Amino acid sequence: MRIRYDEDDDILHIEFSHEPIVKDVSHGWNVNIGYGAGGIAEITILDAKAAGYWPLENAKELLPLAA
Repeated sequence: MRIRYDEDDDILHIEFSHEPIVKDVSHGWNVNIGYGAGGIAEITILDAKAAGYWPLENAKELLPLAA
């Protein structure tokens, strides 16, 4: 799992796998989920800090689940 945050553009990108994206689904105007053949491969959130998604308050709880 890889988490990247672009402070200049307020974009949070969470990558779960390196699988090629086979389907993109938008959930509202600022959340996009990229699906690989095996499930969710990545999530991109626009205006992440402004919307309250960054910083991750529960990152220590989430990291073990991602392994």
